[in-house]
Amino acid sequence: MAEMSSESSLASPAWAELTHECLTNVFSRLTMEQRWRGPMLVCKHWFHAATDPCLFSHFDLEPMFDSAPTESPAWWTPRFETKIDSMLRSVVHWSLGSLSVLRIRHCSDSSLDCVAQRCPNLEVLSIKSCPNVTDRSMAKIALGCRKLREVDISYCHEISNISLALIGKHCSNIKTLKRNFFNNLDTSQHMGTVPDSYLNACPQEVDSEAAAIAKFMPNLEHLELCFSKLSAKALSLICEGCLNLKYLDLFGCVNLTSRDIANATSKLENLEVRKPSFDIPRPVFHTERYGHWRLYDERFQTDSFRL
Repeated sequence: MAEMSSESSLASPAWAELTHECLTNVFSRLTMEQRWRGPMLVCKHWFHAATDPCLFSHFDLEPMFDSAPTESPAWWTPRFETKIDSMLRSVVHWSLGSLSVLRIRHCSDSSLDCVAQRCPNLEVLSIKSCPNVTDRSMAKIALGCRKLREVDISYCHEISNISLALIGKHCSNIKTLKRNFFNNLDTSQHMGTVPDSYLNACPQEVDSEAAAIAKFMPNLEHLELCFSKLSAKALSLICEGCLNLKYLDLFGCVNLTSRDIANATSKLENLEVRKPSFDIPRPVFHTERYGHWRLYDERFQTDSFRL
C-alpha cells in the first residue's frame, strides 16, 4: 500500500507537468463524453487543453443516441433541448470556426444561429429529430455555411421546401441529403416516446420539397426519403433534376409502385435504389380490400389506386 501511494504521488506531478500539446494529443483519443466528464473538471490547465479548437472540428453525439436501448421520452422535453443547446454553443465557442462536422439531435433555432454565424467551415450537418428547428435558422445556415456537402434533416417537421431551396442555391457542394420521416404506417414504435402532437404534424407538402430538390440540388449523389408521401410525378422530377444520383432510399414510400420507380429512374444507369418494402404493416382496411400489398402492386399500376 505504501509503495502504491508513493507511486501515485510521483505520477500526479508528471501528469500535471505535461505540455498543452501532449495533453491535447491524449485527450484526442477520448470520446466527447469522456472529455466532457473527465479532463475538463480536473484543473484549469487540463480544461484549456480539453477545449483546444483542434478537438472540436467534429462534434458527433450520434453514438450516444444510438447506444441507448430505446429512444427516451425525456429527449423530447424542453429541459433536454436546453442542455443540448448549451453544449452546442460551448462547442461552437471552443472550435473558433474549425467545426466541420456536426451531428446532433434535439437542438433548437437559437443554437443553430450560433453555428450559422461562427462556423463557416461546416461541411456536415445532421440535426435529426429537432422539433424546434425551423426555416428561420436554416436560412442562416444556408448563407453562413456554404461549404456544406451533407445535410440530414430527418424528422424535423418545421423545416420546409424553403430551406431546401436556400441550401441548394447557396451550398453548391451538397452531395448528400437525408429527409426521412417517421413510420406513419405503424405508429406504435413511436407511441409514448415522440409527442403525439408532433407525430400528427408531419409535413404534407413533400412534392414541393421534391421540386426544390430537383431544381436546386442538381449535384446530389445520395438521397434518403424514407416514409415520404412522395408522388410518382415528384419522384420523376427528382430523377430528371438530379442526374448524378447514385443512391436513392425510398423505403416506406407506399404511394409509389414498382413501375413508378422503374419509369422515373430509367435514365439513371448507376443508381442503387432501396425500394418500398411490401411487408410493412398497413392499416387493416387496406389489406382487407386488396389482399397482400405485393399483389396490389403487381395488378394495379394506375394512379386511381394510390394511397
